[in-house]
Amino acid sequence: MQKHVVFKAILTVLLATVIVTGIAGCGFSAQSNRPITIVWYPNESAGDYAGSRNEFGRLVEQATGRNVEHRLTTDYVIAIEAVASGSADIGGIFGAVGYIEAQIKNPNVDVLVVNSGASGTLDDAVYYSWLIVNKEDADDYKNGDSYSITNIQGKRMSFVSNSSTSGFRVPTSGIINYFSRMPEWSGIDEDDMVEGGRNRFFSEVLFGGSHQGSAFNLLSGRADVAAICDIEVIHYIDLTAGEMNRAGSAFAVKPDASAPFDGVPDGEFVVIAVTPVLNAPSIYNPQHLSPEEIQAIRDIFTSEETANNSYFFGPAGSFAFFRKTDNERYVVADDSWYDPVRELR
Repeated sequence: MQKHVVFKAILTVLLATVIVTGIAGCGFSAQSNRPITIVWYPNESAGDYAGSRNEFGRLVEQATGRNVEHRLTTDYVIAIEAVASGSADIGGIFGAVGYIEAQIKNPNVDVLVVNSGASGTLDDAVYYSWLIVNKEDADDYKNGDSYSITNIQGKRMSFVSNSSTSGFRVPTSGIINYFSRMPEWSGIDEDDMVEGGRNRFFSEVLFGGSHQGSAFNLLSGRADVAAICDIEVIHYIDLTAGEMNRAGSAFAVKPDASAPFDGVPDGEFVVIAVTPVLNAPSIYNPQHLSPEEIQAIRDIFTSEETANNSYFFGPAGSFAFFRKTDNERYVVADDSWYDPVRELR
């Protein structure tokens, strides 16, 4: 009788071990003590965004009950690879191209949430890609009373990263479409955009590593033209002439702008081309996230409370991720929403 009791106790322990191991193998309870890693592009890795990054992490912790670790980067490729490989679970704010590149590497990567437009929907969920020149050179890019990109050929060009949507993919697509109609540039392609030199389309090509870095390349005199986006540099500049997101608008560096703009305190530039871009998603790799956790994160980020959280949607002049003008909020988007960007590849 005693042997039977002992055997039954051992069997119970073994069965419990098998059950726990089985659950862990399904990828749920085994993750409960593993921190969730959020990786950030170089733009949002800037110190000015620390409050918004931390608030993003706090909401993920609240939704999942797991600790969060932040990984800051200085290179788009590093951030993209981190999500694709599963060494990072969430990409804080990725451009559409970065999301697509991560998904090519790992088809399981998907959209978590996207910031909406002022309507609170995806109907107007866009930001803007700019081509900018130094203010003193702006007349060189005029065609009558309007601005043209005709004269960017042969200039020193600064992009953000060749994995940047608004700092490379969208502007180069526009440049190629424009110049390929000219007989001398009929065969132009993306390869001509990444390397400058004698008899090349650009005399020199630079990559700033971030939108801030690309703007700095222009304002510091290293480049003649730069590709940037509005939302990443708006915190550092003041509109001095024209209308926001219109060709011909002029900007000056704020007197108290932080690095790298503190190195060009008198910098002024003019926007010569503006192109709308689909808003950048937050993305995830489900390798270490359960479906329940993913849904919980989406629920908290798309809530009314988060829509009114000034770390994410703040007034002009704040270092929120996005500007609050009306009903901006996080929404859920299907993967197919980014198909127009895939067509640019």
